[in-house]
Amino acid sequence: MLVTLEYRGAIAIATLNRPEALNALSLELLSDLRDVIGQIRQSAARGLLITGSGGKAFCAGADIKEMMERSASASRKAIAEAQAIISSVGTLPIPSVAVINGFAFGGGLEIALACTFRVAMKQARMGLPEIKLGLIPGYGGTQRLPRLVGESRALDLILSGRTVDADEAYRMGLVDRLSEGSDPIEAGVDFLASFTGFSLAASALAREAVARGAERGLDDALRIEGDLLTLALQTGDAKEGMLAFIEKRKACFKDE
Repeated sequence: MLVTLEYRGAIAIATLNRPEALNALSLELLSDLRDVIGQIRQSAARGLLITGSGGKAFCAGADIKEMMERSASASRKAIAEAQAIISSVGTLPIPSVAVINGFAFGGGLEIALACTFRVAMKQARMGLPEIKLGLIPGYGGTQRLPRLVGESRALDLILSGRTVDADEAYRMGLVDRLSEGSDPIEAGVDFLASFTGFSLAASALAREAVARGAERGLDDALRIEGDLLTLALQTGDAKEGMLAFIEKRKACFKDE
């Protein structure tokens, strides 16, 4: 398997495991990632951590040799499949964090962008260098990056193909936390601890409200928020949470 899966308590840990190629995204690795995401979707995990093996790279991007060998029709099919697999990370009902330990270029950064959050180790380096190959990002980079950091900053990275270090990535909002530690898994587990003790139903509805409202006008977005809050109020977890508040005790959520 080019993507390994293990669990640490309620945290699923998916590791891109092709260190000899800096965890580059071959078709086989992407297929394994799809399978792992499917397993996590059926599990009892409350958070997902994605990182890369080998210590040098989170993921160095797409496998260029594979890309060069494809016809136009094969390329379009492969791009659509890769987009769907990477997007599936963001549709999980649990929060996810990419712990960027080393290089995250091209498709590697695009996987990180699909996660709910990003944590950068001190040696992290990120970029979308496709322009240097006469290409453009194709696994979500031209769409997710502007939504995250703004159009101007995104175009700076996309049109220059330049690399940013962990500090600059944090300043521009590309990553959510810098880690001074040496263990990416510990860094990710520590980060996710803030998000995994609550109702999964409420967490999923909150993320849906943000995602659906982001591209709407405020009035439409507020209606979406109101509809989703109404749904949340019907859940057993909401009743438990409000009762626990009144009774001054810790809520015991059952994700229902």
